[in-house]
Amino acid sequence: MNTTTTSSLNGQETLDLAYDQLEAALPKRAARALAWLRRPEARWVRIPAGLLCIAAAFFWFMPIIGIEWAPVGLLLLAQDIPFLRRPVGLLILALLAAWRHLRHWWRRRRAR
Repeated sequence: MNTTTTSSLNGQETLDLAYDQLEAALPKRAARALAWLRRPEARWVRIPAGLLCIAAAFFWFMPIIGIEWAPVGLLLLAQDIPFLRRPVGLLILALLAAWRHLRHWWRRRRAR
């Protein structure tokens, strides 16, 4: 995603775009869970889960828990904290673009 496309979007639109692209990239079961977490009535699950994910990121040195939980926690919290929406949306879009690039590179490398 280039910056000219996202520069005209407000925070909620940027976050919605990030959620939509993430849901498209996830397996169906995980995408359904994420879609449920986006709903307004899931706020009481979303906020503690977001805080827990961010707290878990501080234990990045452990084998199962890693730094990758920080963007997940920020994504969940950004749904309810307006000033986080745009920066977190842009972060998730950048991470998704990097993931697509890495996956494409890996497939080309394996095809040799």
